[in-house]
Amino acid sequence: MGIAVVTGANRGIGLELVRQLAARGTDTVAVCRHRSSELDALGVPVEADCDVTDHRTWSRLATRFAGAEISLLVQNAGMLVTDDLADADPADVRAQFELNSLAPLFLTRALLPRMQAGAKVALITSRMGSMADNGSGGYYGYRMSKAALNAAGVSLAIDLKPHGIAVAILHPGAVRTEMTGGSGMIDTDEAVRGLLRQIDELTLDDSGRFMHQNGQPLPW
Repeated sequence: MGIAVVTGANRGIGLELVRQLAARGTDTVAVCRHRSSELDALGVPVEADCDVTDHRTWSRLATRFAGAEISLLVQNAGMLVTDDLADADPADVRAQFELNSLAPLFLTRALLPRMQAGAKVALITSRMGSMADNGSGGYYGYRMSKAALNAAGVSLAIDLKPHGIAVAILHPGAVRTEMTGGSGMIDTDEAVRGLLRQIDELTLDDSGRFMHQNGQPLPW
């Protein structure tokens, strides 16, 4: 069995993904910009100082994992800027696209040579990227960037299927994390249990579906 690689792993959902994967006995590598004491306490290999929006990071990680087999790539790194029509800032919108949409696509491409048939890619997205589910407006950069990630996920599922690699497009729920200011309906441990359940159950037949961690299909 190969290794699991998790981005955005120093806090929140990413940190809990690393914790639960490591507790299963999965060889897990944490990728992050800044280490945290909580992450260091898990005793897993950490690739810090990684800005996943930077093409040099894509090359660095591809080199780092040369000779390794990645069985699970979890693209979790992301950012949320609260905005509305009146105060949406173009720089903030662009930054969310860079991290939430472009980074997962191009990092997946860079690491694809390290994946074999049976590997899985999990994109941690949000139901806020759903157009059919949008009943409250606002959050322009976040909604747009997550919708773009969802679109990339469908194309990746199509393009990677001949390689035997399945893609999960997963909403973790309304999770209480630092990114959400502690607001939400569930804690990270519950969210991650659901995410891992969906990843475990993922097959090529299910690849490219937009799913809630609780197993509910979500509308585009």
